[in-house]
Amino acid sequence: MQSNYIIGIDGGTQSSKVVIFDLKGNIICEGKEDLKPMHLPRQGIVEHPDDDLWESLIKASKKAMKNFPGQKEEIIGLGLCTIRCCRALLKEDGTLAAPVMSWMDERLSRPYEHEDDSVKYVTTSSGYITHRLTGQFVDTAANYEGPWPLDKDTWQWSSDPEVIEACNIPREMLFDLQMPGSVAGYVTEKAAEVTGIPAGIPVAITANDKAVEALGAGLLPGRTALVSLGTYIASMVHGHDNVREAEHFFSNLASVPNKYLYESEGIRRGMWTVSWMVDLLGEDAAQKAHAQKIPVERYLNMQAEKIPPGSNGLMTILEWLSPPDAPYKKGLMIGFDGRHTGIHMYRSILEGIALTMRNNAMAMCDELGLELNNIIVSGGGSNGDLFMQIFADVFGLPACRNEVNSAAGMGSAICATLACGIYKDYVEAIDNMVRIKDTFKPIERNAKLYHKMNEQVYRHITSHTDQVLKKSYHIFG
Repeated sequence: MQSNYIIGIDGGTQSSKVVIFDLKGNIICEGKEDLKPMHLPRQGIVEHPDDDLWESLIKASKKAMKNFPGQKEEIIGLGLCTIRCCRALLKEDGTLAAPVMSWMDERLSRPYEHEDDSVKYVTTSSGYITHRLTGQFVDTAANYEGPWPLDKDTWQWSSDPEVIEACNIPREMLFDLQMPGSVAGYVTEKAAEVTGIPAGIPVAITANDKAVEALGAGLLPGRTALVSLGTYIASMVHGHDNVREAEHFFSNLASVPNKYLYESEGIRRGMWTVSWMVDLLGEDAAQKAHAQKIPVERYLNMQAEKIPPGSNGLMTILEWLSPPDAPYKKGLMIGFDGRHTGIHMYRSILEGIALTMRNNAMAMCDELGLELNNIIVSGGGSNGDLFMQIFADVFGLPACRNEVNSAAGMGSAICATLACGIYKDYVEAIDNMVRIKDTFKPIERNAKLYHKMNEQVYRHITSHTDQVLKKSYHIFG
């Protein structure tokens, strides 16, 4: 058992990552390939160019397999997780009829429009990549959000003619659905040849990326919330029921069959905004980081630690990508004076993310009648001690991070261990594979300042600025 390994695939918005784990959750090696910039042919259209999701996975897989120190036959399974809320249009042979639509594409908020007779199947990114790996036309039941004819109670396609008509996707164009932790098929010789992944190993069904990340972070029902730091930032807690009429959250299908993941409102282009700020600070920060032989993000965090909590009154509203139902919304930085520098702006973005997610998470938990006692923070941003401390101070709760912050890759691997019969259930798999690295406790004086700032100012900003932005939108779009 100790010499066997599992592959966890995490196909994200910005990169494809392939991680090889041992059965105790230790990373043995990994490969990563950045995705190409999005194709934006016109307003509202956001596509992954060419066949980028598959081609980037091929490159990431080859890198991981090149670095693998063991024997190929010791790899016994693979778990696949890809970006949620994408739409892939496939020809009869399973190849793309058009570029994959990104979750940021406005077409995904509308029913499917059949405009190309070469389209035989309508599926998700996970359905498409599952087919490329296995040749099967199956997908996870837990990766369908938006106008899809899915019955969230049964985790199967709806049989209601009105639902099917409203989504405009007939059953014959949809893949068969399977539950997380089951086997979708086996890696074909063709897929093995191009990826380097061993042919014949089982490919495990997982869920949507946020649910897989929650599983990989060790989130199970209780008084813990997960804050997932990605291009889309969300906070989540586990639940048992499909809650339909919630005001501050929605019921997402979990990586645990027949369980639900309650997800608060989030931040679109969340960690993208941090990267945008890093690029904006430019060559000067990069040169100083290079002189100290450290990554530029670490240099900026070291400088931002010198800025007092609250960034001397500079506050950031994270709306760098407006929601479809409120296109007038824009990102804001408010409160500038002569004290402020680019480092203040950087710290203010980190604080804005934490404050926004605190308000969103607490609105969700208040509606559920749930009192949190700690949070888990996952994603690349959790590597920074400053960001972790800001989260602890803003939430006023201990903030934990795990040894492996590639939580989606870990969640994929956990699903694969269940599909392969390694562990009897999710609890046993998490106990064996997920470990807390460290915990940041709130600093009382900082927590008091953030509470005062949030209650008296921050959470009320948009009630005043939205009216201005609505007028601006009519001029500038």
